[in-house]
Amino acid sequence: DIDSPRLVLPGVGAFGDGMTELRARGFDDLVKRFADTGRPFLGICVGMQMMFDASEEMGEHEGLGLLAGRVQAVPAVGADGSPHRIPHIGWRPLERARESWEGSILADLQPRERVYFVHSFAAQPTQDGVRLAHVDYDGQSICAAVHRCNLHGCQFHPERSALPGLAMLRRFL
Repeated sequence: DIDSPRLVLPGVGAFGDGMTELRARGFDDLVKRFADTGRPFLGICVGMQMMFDASEEMGEHEGLGLLAGRVQAVPAVGADGSPHRIPHIGWRPLERARESWEGSILADLQPRERVYFVHSFAAQPTQDGVRLAHVDYDGQSICAAVHRCNLHGCQFHPERSALPGLAMLRRFL
C-alpha cells in the first residue's frame, strides 16, 4: 500500500507502453487503490491520459478507468480544414471549461494563462463536469485539464510552464 499523502503519475512517451509497464510492475492496481483513498492524485500528460478508460494511440489500449472517456488523436486539421502541426507543441492559453476553477489544481491561475504542451493525443472525457480546462488549437477544443473529487490531471507540462505550472504544482501540494 501507498502511505503517501499524494500521488503523481507522470507521463512521457506512449499510452500503451506506459500501461504495459504499470501492469508489468503491478502498479496499476496500486494506483487504482490509491485513487480510491480520496487522497490527492495528479496525472501529468500521458499520466493524465492513462487515468481514462482507453486510448487509440498505436492501437487499442485499456487505461486505468479512473475517469470515463477515451484518448484520441489531436485533430490533424483546424476547424477551417487547414492542416496544422502534429504533435501539438507550444504555449497555449487555458480556457475554463467550468464556471469556476475553485477547489481544483488551477484555482490559483487566471483564465488565459499560457501553459506548455507537447502531445499528439488528448483525452475526451465523457462524464459531465470532468473537463476543467481546454485550449483552442486552430478552432479545435483540446482537453487541457480534468478534475473529479481527488483526481486531478493536466495534459500540459507544468514543469515547462513557468509560473503558471509552478502555481499549479504548489496548489496540488
